[in-house]
Amino acid sequence: MAHLILLEDEPVLSEELTEFLVSVGHEATAVGSLAAFRRTYSPQIHSIAIIDLGLPDGDGLDLIQALRAEGHRLGIIVLTARSAMQDKVQGLTGGADHYLPKTADLQEIAATVAALSRRLGVDARPRWVLTDSPRQLISPGGAVLALSGQDHMVLHALASNPGYVTREAIVVALGGNYLDYDQRRLDTQMRRLRRKVEEACGLALPVSTLRGTGYRFHDDIDIRP
Repeated sequence: MAHLILLEDEPVLSEELTEFLVSVGHEATAVGSLAAFRRTYSPQIHSIAIIDLGLPDGDGLDLIQALRAEGHRLGIIVLTARSAMQDKVQGLTGGADHYLPKTADLQEIAATVAALSRRLGVDARPRWVLTDSPRQLISPGGAVLALSGQDHMVLHALASNPGYVTREAIVVALGGNYLDYDQRRLDTQMRRLRRKVEEACGLALPVSTLRGTGYRFHDDIDIRP
């Protein structure tokens, strides 16, 4: 995971970007001015900065040039409304590693962060994320799958335990009586859940089966409220 600092003065966009970056496994700190950036930025903590150019107290390009002059080993992504080619060239020659318009898709931003993290040698391996409200499963690539109550309870039971979770424990989590529960229902539900994930994310659900015993989520996954 990368630890990012986001410099964006539009509150709605700042909140949206911060929530998205956190949802795909990064840590993100948001600030809204050049002064706040200078107070908050720490070379020991932040590995990537996402910087807007038009700010209430100056130009983000001046900040980028200053950071480069100070010799900080910091990945810099410009995210701006300035989309002219001249602005892009100026941003890249001024020290930015990537230059994106504010119309960029969230997936493109996530992919840019991941590519820059790899180049910097930052551990940016994204994780699966299970959220409780709303009930969603977010893939490492950022694809979002809305979950039914039962699917969410099954995944929550698996994500809460790094080892195999017994079929009985899953049935209990579903509110059922294991002795009376039709085991075929659980098998059908797992097959359906795997299909939903593959259709929504293009990835196989990383759940392995120990026949007749239980299931295990065998990849990194975070549970968020």
